[in-house]
Amino acid sequence: MNAQYKVIFMGTPDFAVPTLQALHRAGYRLPLVVTQPDRPKGRGRKTVPTPIKAAATELGLSVAQPMSLRTADFVARLQALEPDFFVVAAMGQILSQALLDIPQMGPINVHASLLPKYRGAAPIQWALINGEQETGITTMLMNAGMDTGDILLTARTDITAEDTAQTLHDRLSIIGAELLIETLDGLISNRLSPIPQDDKLATKAPMLKKADGRIDWNRSASALDCFIRGMTPWPGAFTFMGDRRLKIFAARPAPLPEEAAPGTVVSRFTGELRIATGDQALSILELQEASGKRLPVRDYLIGKKVAAGTVLR
Repeated sequence: MNAQYKVIFMGTPDFAVPTLQALHRAGYRLPLVVTQPDRPKGRGRKTVPTPIKAAATELGLSVAQPMSLRTADFVARLQALEPDFFVVAAMGQILSQALLDIPQMGPINVHASLLPKYRGAAPIQWALINGEQETGITTMLMNAGMDTGDILLTARTDITAEDTAQTLHDRLSIIGAELLIETLDGLISNRLSPIPQDDKLATKAPMLKKADGRIDWNRSASALDCFIRGMTPWPGAFTFMGDRRLKIFAARPAPLPEEAAPGTVVSRFTGELRIATGDQALSILELQEASGKRLPVRDYLIGKKVAAGTVLR
């Protein structure tokens, strides 16, 4: 049954791969997969395919990588395919109204938050940074706004004290794939009624930059724990010890045994690096210097002596 429906898929990063694979397994016709152009990556700046291009190639699907989705030629190319649906998952480009009007049954977006909360490019990170207890996936009918379309279905998941942006990303990518198939089934069978978003409840999740990862030790220990987990693995939470840049991968709130200014290393505990914050202390669990390896704090302290009273900034 699904083979009679044509879906143009649009996505770029790892998050979108399970959704593309789910569409293929479900038997939908996929005449074209659209993704961002390949870009240099890593220290060697070698050009590598996007995760979606790699996945689509493995599935034997045709791939397009336009610099812009808005050119008349590209719009005409998609119109000629006469798709029933667009499915968009973390594409990284805004679709014009001309594109949104193409699919006969609608353009569907898979978004990694419980809309209208966390509209934008980094919903997973911001949900963690802000200490949310749960998040999820929303499928919606796209419009010309930024994640403002009518809601089709949602699926929820708890955020645990151990979750990082990576673990939450991986879990939500699977949930999103499952919810997308359920959404298409519901639309095809006319069982879904789109629900407008309440704009008064909307919050934003803007794209993060590397500089956003700098730790402000004046914040509370619990807030910094959430911040570090939300910044891991990218853009990464960091601080400076003198001229040494330290990337912090994991930490936990801990009692502050003595009065100290935020950012100060407090009296040494065996194999532990405890830093004063705006209220308690933060015990660092994993860290890395700019030119070093990612290490458990106990191993780091074997080679690096950090005196009590040292101030991180």
